[in-house]
Amino acid sequence: MDKKIRKVLVANRSVPAVRVIQTCKDRKIPTTAVYSTPDRLAAHVFMANDAVHIGEAPPIESYLNMEKIIAAAIKTGANGVHPGWGFLSENAKFARMVQDSGLIWIGPSPEVIQKMGDKIESKIIAKEARVPTIPGINSPNTTEEIRRWMLEEDVVFPIIIKASSGGGGKGMVRVGNDTELETALAQARSEAKKSFGNDEILVEKFIEKGKHIEVQIIADQHGNVLHLYDRECTLQRRNQKVIEEAPSPSLDEETRNSICETAVRLMRTIGYSSAGTVEFLLDSATGKFYFLEVNTRLQVEHGITELVTGVDIVSLMLDIAQGEPLSFRQENIRPNRWALEVRLNAEDPATFNPSFGNISRLHLNLYPGTRVSQGVYEGSEIPPYYDSLIMLLMTTGPDRETAIMKMDSILCRNLRVEGVKTLSPLLLSIIRHPNFIKGDFSTRFIEEHMDELVSMFPENDSEEDALKIARYVAEISALGTPNWI
Repeated sequence: MDKKIRKVLVANRSVPAVRVIQTCKDRKIPTTAVYSTPDRLAAHVFMANDAVHIGEAPPIESYLNMEKIIAAAIKTGANGVHPGWGFLSENAKFARMVQDSGLIWIGPSPEVIQKMGDKIESKIIAKEARVPTIPGINSPNTTEEIRRWMLEEDVVFPIIIKASSGGGGKGMVRVGNDTELETALAQARSEAKKSFGNDEILVEKFIEKGKHIEVQIIADQHGNVLHLYDRECTLQRRNQKVIEEAPSPSLDEETRNSICETAVRLMRTIGYSSAGTVEFLLDSATGKFYFLEVNTRLQVEHGITELVTGVDIVSLMLDIAQGEPLSFRQENIRPNRWALEVRLNAEDPATFNPSFGNISRLHLNLYPGTRVSQGVYEGSEIPPYYDSLIMLLMTTGPDRETAIMKMDSILCRNLRVEGVKTLSPLLLSIIRHPNFIKGDFSTRFIEEHMDELVSMFPENDSEEDALKIARYVAEISALGTPNWI
């Protein structure tokens, strides 16, 4: 089979599709976009060399329709498929279908995706690779089994119930006491069945002051496995990441080296190739870290690792898919910057309710040390059918203080989005919070501080008031003084 990638179909939309197309443009590789009916004027459609309509709005009819996506690749002469993140990016069946169609899958092997997609199986493999795992019980059927495990292992509440096939925070329920257990078990099973078609669950001890640390791995098809160091992804809401940074402010050098080497050992054990991420939970009370899961795809937050290492991870994925060996060694990777990323979602910052509609104004003034992954433009429609992420904002500097300062400037002065609500006021409140600045936060930070964060939202600023006055003056000039004055 010809391993040279001549054209890439990007099996995704919005921010992830734009990100992959950007690297392909840099490398002079033509691209094919796919789109649903409401996305016919989306940013990724305009960026690609050609675009194919694959169905109506519901993802099952479009972005999850494997047959239509593969047919679009063949029709347009694309011989490589990059899934981005989300949708089919960790679907072993789709990866196999791509390969069986004679196309190049730009990602890890279907076998590895399948193994790591099951939390129970991946945890067993991690134990075999001598990677520390959180105390837990696999596949309990009743609350009595869970209570017996807690008694035998001396585990106390809170605990967490997770869907075995889960991801993105779905099918995950925290249980604070025994009276919540039965309801929580039923809820987790129901969510798991609805989201993943599989109601198998596992239960683990809940780490109260947990920090979410992940290690970026890059591995070729020749047995070379390297790490690109760590990222801090602790700031989350309902297990969905909100702010990430690299490196983690929570690790000392000894722990950093240990966690990175552990991630490499695990990925080498499973025969990983392409870009991937090993996620850990750091117990800030004890300094111990535990394996969580492997993400067998490009991560949303990969950009901050690119900023601190100078590596283009998407470009490396293309090289690896073509069978090329890595052109550098571990000692060549020397992070020398600090990078911060915020996820700008089209959501109400006080309630997290999705915000749909037309972006009537989009103003973004960038300067050195900033990077944007933008899935929309002024005039874009935000449809109600998909993920609410519209933009990733990243800043970098010689230290954490500088990266935070630059992000404050963007969110406070250099960014303006009108027509839909965004998380911008909440993101600004978080990075200005004294606990965030000190690095003193856990995965429950937003939940515990939400009222305080909302109270920090800026009032309508003077620029907005000035625009209202200017609009009123323009109306007076055009129509004359109204009779009520």
